[in-house]
Amino acid sequence: MLRQVKPRNARSKRALEKREPKAIENPKTCLFLRGNNCSQVVQDAMNDFFSMRQPLSKKFTKKNPIHPFEDAASIEFFSEKNDASLFVFGSTQKKRPHALTFIRTFGHKVLDMLELYLDQESYRSITQFKTKKFAIGMRPMVLFAGSAFESPVPNEYTLAKSFFMDFFRGDTADKIDVEGLQYIVSIAAEDTAGEGDAKPAIHLRVYLISTKRSGQKLPRVEVEEIGPRMDLRVGRMREADEAMLKEAMRKARGTEEKTKKNVSMDSMGDKLGRVHLGKQDLSQMQTRKMKGLKRSRDDAAEADDVVEVDDSKRAKK
Repeated sequence: MLRQVKPRNARSKRALEKREPKAIENPKTCLFLRGNNCSQVVQDAMNDFFSMRQPLSKKFTKKNPIHPFEDAASIEFFSEKNDASLFVFGSTQKKRPHALTFIRTFGHKVLDMLELYLDQESYRSITQFKTKKFAIGMRPMVLFAGSAFESPVPNEYTLAKSFFMDFFRGDTADKIDVEGLQYIVSIAAEDTAGEGDAKPAIHLRVYLISTKRSGQKLPRVEVEEIGPRMDLRVGRMREADEAMLKEAMRKARGTEEKTKKNVSMDSMGDKLGRVHLGKQDLSQMQTRKMKGLKRSRDDAAEADDVVEVDDSKRAKK
């Protein structure tokens, strides 16, 4: 059985209630860790991700003898201790240089992991761009370009897309202020058709959005690169357990919108409805009333006589 901690005072009771499961969860906190060997390039990249994630981020500066793919006990301990569900672990090895490992947890247990290798030559940090920066706490617009992210079969790129969506997601909001859309994160994957078995690289770019007068109702939108600039290659990955993923994706009762029968939405966002009708009798359909189309009483009487004659003939036969 799991050990249950009883609160000793009101403060610890509030802290435990804050960590309890909720119908609408709090924004995820990301924890940044470094291994025993961590190059300066990886540390700068982690600092860039840390600044983009603020204020929902924590960073440890001490070295930690952690190997996530071999033993995840330390990650689970830090997750429970700091109430964090996202991790970015930086390390450098001869076999795996300049590695950034993205980790997600559920219930303080490791859910899935993905390792990305940073290209040292093409990397540029935020401080190397002498441009205006975005405000702290702003959430970006995220753009994914490349057919690799749309694969119907789960792979490293679909997992990377899921990780980046979780990483840049902040508080949920019902309404969006246009002034808050200050920058955009572009994540593109190369097309390596015909280049052998080489996996496409992931290019991460960040642009500042500015609007200028255009002489029309709509302004002219311009973008300017503000950093960081990263080229990443996919490495090792650990997929989530099927039962654990199903439990993590389950929603509380009452939070899901009730589906209406025979009502659907198309790809353009238009509402479509299906109506079920009985068998139609066209003879009873109301048409335009015209004197020329009306049947006279004499015609109706003649039709009845014809029917009666036919019935008498059938009876004799």
